[in-house]
Amino acid sequence: MYDSFLIRSDSLENFEENGKVAGFKFSVRIANYRGCFLGLHNGYYCEVDGVSYPREAQRLAVNGKPPRSFEELMKHAVLEHWDMQDEAFLYVYKEGGLEKGTHRVGILESILGAYGSSPRDEEYVKNPPDPSLGIGTGKTSVVCYYDLELQG
Repeated sequence: MYDSFLIRSDSLENFEENGKVAGFKFSVRIANYRGCFLGLHNGYYCEVDGVSYPREAQRLAVNGKPPRSFEELMKHAVLEHWDMQDEAFLYVYKEGGLEKGTHRVGILESILGAYGSSPRDEEYVKNPPDPSLGIGTGKTSVVCYYDLELQG
């Protein structure tokens, strides 16, 4: 439904930490017209050039705050909301980042329990499912692919 709006086409770039390229980042928008509380955001299935990057390698910078892990968001950002029109950045740790050129980026977001509750909710809080399983995909239930040029 919102597939063409999930990533801004000119946002792919490498980022540095401690003077070294630590990975890459790109803008993301939430695929739900209601937004979500960050405590429900379980991370992304993220694939670049055929390589998948697990949730543990990802951080989300949203609402003007520095990048945070999805574990931190799920535990400590339960009342913080991400609105549909607001852009965030997905940081992916990959030593050396990406090489110059065009890269094929695929993402699928996982947001848990956005509507009501279910018997599995407590288990998902204790052991969040892998975003690649398609659990909690909401308004976009397939991996969305984009060809992005590395900026900078």
